[in-house]
Amino acid sequence: MDVRAILMGLGFAVMWSSAFTSARVIVAYAPPMSALSLRFLISGLLGIAIAYLIGQTARLTRAQWRSTVIFGISQNALYLGLNFVAMQWIEASLAAIIASTMPLAVALTGWLVFREKLRPMAIAGLLAGTAGVALIMGVRFGGGVDVLGVVLCGIGVVSLTVATLAVRSASNAGNLLLVVGLQMLVGSAILAVPAVLYERAGWAIDLNWQLVVAFAYTTLVPGLAATWVWFLLVGRIGAVRAATFHFLNPFFGVAIAAVLLRESLTMTDVIGVAVIAAGILAVQVSRQPGKR
Repeated sequence: MDVRAILMGLGFAVMWSSAFTSARVIVAYAPPMSALSLRFLISGLLGIAIAYLIGQTARLTRAQWRSTVIFGISQNALYLGLNFVAMQWIEASLAAIIASTMPLAVALTGWLVFREKLRPMAIAGLLAGTAGVALIMGVRFGGGVDVLGVVLCGIGVVSLTVATLAVRSASNAGNLLLVVGLQMLVGSAILAVPAVLYERAGWAIDLNWQLVVAFAYTTLVPGLAATWVWFLLVGRIGAVRAATFHFLNPFFGVAIAAVLLRESLTMTDVIGVAVIAAGILAVQVSRQPGKR
């Protein structure tokens, strides 16, 4: 892992984590699924246009097309769609904390579904991550957090886990930016259906500068740039090493929401986030070659 990979990983973590704060602003002024579908449409078309300008073409293998579709459905339509809906009722920091458990879910899925052997450090990481989530959720539920919002974010983590397991085939493509644009168009098309069915009757938008800035930011930065950087990072150092940077997401997600949205941050949250991050790091480090 060289300096360039480290900078890419840090950049991805900041961009990915900031998406929860910008999403929280968007859903305060616009219908969540309609806004997200439009965001994916714009990001996807921009990505494809830029890809063609730099000479990329849609010459993907069947496996790469399949991964692109699965990634578009699992990450964009389900994971982000559920999070956007959930953030009508829960804080951005809580959504970021729940989403950050994805590496733990990937390790657990590998053990339960694919019978992958977990090293002692990975087991300790899973236990630590679970303890950190339990600590934060115990306090949040006591404070009256919306249960439906938490459940939707939890389902989103499962979807993100599927997307992560599918990303490797897509990341091996030479047309990365084109792949990013295509999987966003898949998410846009899927989300457009429930948006028309359930949001059309009450469609209303409060157009103001906060919404415009948040929408432009989430379309270009977490939406397009972060996804592209993630594909590049996985292609450069592999999915296992790239996933190590996810241990930074709880910190960045909570910190950005606290600074920009003035969301409350308790000592229990800080301790819980630190424990979750340590668990994620332990799981990822245990998967490195030669580690025990």
